[in-house]
Amino acid sequence: MNDTHESSGSVGERRLQQLLGTAEQAGDFYDRQVQARLTGQMAGFITRQTMMFLSTADAGGACDTTFRAGPPGFVTVLDDRTLTYPEYRGNGVLASAGNITENPHVGLLFVDFTHDHIGLHVNGAAQLRADEDQRRAWPGLPVDTAPGRRPEFWVHITVDEAYVHCSKHIPHLEPAPRPRQRTDRPRDGEYFVAPGGLGAPAHEPVPHAPSPTVPPPSVPSPSVPHRGGTRV
Repeated sequence: MNDTHESSGSVGERRLQQLLGTAEQAGDFYDRQVQARLTGQMAGFITRQTMMFLSTADAGGACDTTFRAGPPGFVTVLDDRTLTYPEYRGNGVLASAGNITENPHVGLLFVDFTHDHIGLHVNGAAQLRADEDQRRAWPGLPVDTAPGRRPEFWVHITVDEAYVHCSKHIPHLEPAPRPRQRTDRPRDGEYFVAPGGLGAPAHEPVPHAPSPTVPPPSVPSPSVPHRGGTRV
């Protein structure tokens, strides 16, 4: 990580860097930006955020990305290597949590859209912990992240690496009161599946993508040997 970039980056990263001539640039990024622990600035940034994007994958590598939100500090920084956040009863699918039981690797992305227009990636390994067990181990956990609701469990994350997401192309968004919902808006469960609910009218179905007759081109593997290890 930032002590030496030789151990940073996946096999795929290294191959493409060599192929495209960006190895030196990438090495500079690894040296300066990729941290094995949360810095004080990173910890402070996380405690100010009201939302994050979470990526998980099952044992076979099939990915899922979701969104989590709450009051500032809903993701709690326990120390410079540990984060945790509560999970509440939802639609019962438990996609992210289910993936974590098969594959602990997770990726978190926090983005400040309003003030500093900057992002923070945090990659690590997650565990699911019962509410009573997590509070016994960490008595200072917040109790009002969702007033009147009790967490089903907590996601406990050990940080492997954290690094910046640059401000380029991050849009500026201003918090505003939530407007009254349109009366013609479909219910959530019907929004993308009910005929005429969204997009093309029911009598104009969205066409299926044609099956390709030629496989897409692939980037050739460079002849140079791979250097470095893997990261989450």
